[in-house]
Amino acid sequence: MTDNAATYPKAVDEVVDLCRDLIRIDTTNTGDPATVVGERAAAEYVAEKLSEVGLEPTIFESSPGRASVVARFPGADSTRGALLLHGHLDVVPAEPGEWSVHPFSGEIQNGYVWGRGAVDMKDFDAMLLAVVREWKRAGKVPPRDLVLLFTADEEAGSIWGAGWLVKNHPEIFEGVTEAVGEVGGFSISMSNDLRLYLIMTAEKGIDWMRLKATGRPGHGSMLHDDNAVARLAQAVANVGNHTFDVEMTPTVQAFLNEVSELTGIDVNTDDPEAAVAKLGPLARIIGATLRNTANPTMLSSGYKANVIPSSAEATIDCRSLPGRSDQLQAKIRELIGDGVDMEYIHREPGIETPFEGELVDAMAASLREMDPGARAVPYMLSGGTDGKEFAKLGIQCFGFAPLKLPSELDFASLFHGIDERVPVDALKFGVSVMDRFLSQS
Repeated sequence: MTDNAATYPKAVDEVVDLCRDLIRIDTTNTGDPATVVGERAAAEYVAEKLSEVGLEPTIFESSPGRASVVARFPGADSTRGALLLHGHLDVVPAEPGEWSVHPFSGEIQNGYVWGRGAVDMKDFDAMLLAVVREWKRAGKVPPRDLVLLFTADEEAGSIWGAGWLVKNHPEIFEGVTEAVGEVGGFSISMSNDLRLYLIMTAEKGIDWMRLKATGRPGHGSMLHDDNAVARLAQAVANVGNHTFDVEMTPTVQAFLNEVSELTGIDVNTDDPEAAVAKLGPLARIIGATLRNTANPTMLSSGYKANVIPSSAEATIDCRSLPGRSDQLQAKIRELIGDGVDMEYIHREPGIETPFEGELVDAMAASLREMDPGARAVPYMLSGGTDGKEFAKLGIQCFGFAPLKLPSELDFASLFHGIDERVPVDALKFGVSVMDRFLSQS
C-alpha cells in the first residue's frame, strides 16, 4: 500500500464524478463513420485514469477516431483463466430539444445523474474505473488477471470496436475464459423484501437485412404492372405483420422456473406467453425473448412524385433466438416472396451461457451482501452487446452491471430513451457490489 493511499477517494466516492465526466464526452455513434464523434477523446480519458494509478493501458484505433482502450490488471493466480471486464464508450444519438436537461451535461437532479449513456453504459464504465483505481492505490491484487476493455462502436454492431479487436488483436484475450459486461444485474422489485436481479446469460442474435425490389421505371400517370415500390411494400407488410412461433430456450425456461419458485406465481411453461403476462414490469423485458422477431425500420425509394422508380429498398431489424438464425432467414425469404432480393447488413448469432458456476455464485453472493432481499435470476437480452464477439473466442459471457433501482422507475425505457438517467444511490450500490464480486471472482 502506498503511504498516502488513505488520502485518495474511495470507489464509492469517485464513481459519480467518473460517470459524469464520461457523459460529458459526446461519443455519439450515428452508424455513419463520417459523423461519429468522441470515441477517441473518451478512450484517452479512460487511459489517463488507468495510467494515473499505475496500470498500462493501450489505445487501439480501428480507423481514425474509432478508439478502444485495454489494460491488464495482473492477479494473484496467473494460472487461472482471466476475467474480461468490458464496457463500450459510444452512445446512440440524442436530440437536446427532447430532453429535460442537455443529454451531454451529466447533471445531477432529483438524486439522478442525467445524460446519454447514463445507463448504456457509462455507469458501468465508471464502476470499473472506480474499483480498479481504488484497488491499485491500496495495493490490492485481484484473485486472477483482469482484462479491462472499453470499446468503440458497440451501438452500431461492434464492427469497429470489439469485432475489430477480436479479428486483429486476439492476443488481448489470451487466457480469458469469462467476460462480464452489460445488460444485467439491475433489480426488479417484487415486494418490499424481494428484488430480482436479472443476470444476462443469453442474448438474441442480430440479423439486420436489406430488402430490394426492382421493376420497370416509367411515368406515374400510366398503367404499370411492374412497380418496385408496390412489390417492396407488400413484402415489408408481410414481414411486419408476421408473428413468429413461441420457442422456449433453456435460459427463458430457467428464468420462469426461478421466478415461480421465488414469488409463488403460478408459471405454466407450457404456455409461456400467459406466464410472462403475469409478471408485471418483467413482461416487457422478457416478452421479446420468447420468439424470433422482425421489424421494418427504414424505407427508401424514388426521387420525384410522377416518376415510378426502378428500385426500392427497405431495412428490417431481425433478432433471432440462439441457434435460430437460419430458421429466421428461411421464414423471411418465404414472407417476402418472389421478386424481392434479401441481403444481410449485419449478422451475429445469438449466444447462451448456463446460469451456473463459481462466477455466477460470486455474483449472487455479492448482491446479497449489499441487499439481503436480492435474488439473482438468469434472463435473455432481446438486444445485443459486444459479448457476441467475445463468444467467438469460446469466452462465456454474462451481463452484470449491478444497480439497485427504485421500484417506480421504468428502467427498460431509459435504454436509448429520452431523459436517460441513473440513480446516484444505484451507482454507489453498483460499485460496492463490483468490489465484492471481483474480490470473489
